[in-house]
Amino acid sequence: MSENKLLDLSFEFAVAIVNLVDGVTAPKSSCMTDQLARAGTSVGANIYEAQYAQSKKDFVAKLEIALKESNETSYWLKLMYETKRIDATTYQYTEKLCGNIRRLLIASCKTAKESTK
Repeated sequence: MSENKLLDLSFEFAVAIVNLVDGVTAPKSSCMTDQLARAGTSVGANIYEAQYAQSKKDFVAKLEIALKESNETSYWLKLMYETKRIDATTYQYTEKLCGNIRRLLIASCKTAKESTK
C-alpha cells in the first residue's frame, strides 16, 4: 500500500467495478454496465491525474470531477441493485468503497481550497 490512501482506495474501487461489470450476466444490462464502468473507473483516473496537476486550481478541479463521478457511480450501483443485476453483498461492498472515497475527496478538496487562501 502506498502512502496515499485515496490513490489506493480509488484503484481498489476501479478493480471492484471492473470485476462487478464483468460478472453481470442479466440480459439487457449493457447500457447500465457501460455507464457504471465509465463512471467507476473515471474516479480513480481523475484522482491519479490530479497528482500531476499544473496548479492547485487544476488539482482541485480534477478532484471535484472525481467527486462527481463517484456520485454518478453510486447512482448506477443503486440502480443495478434495485433492478436485481447485482446482489446485496456486491452492492454494499462497492457502495461502501465509493462512500469512503467520496468522503476523502470532500476533505481533500476542502483542504486544498483552504491552502490556496
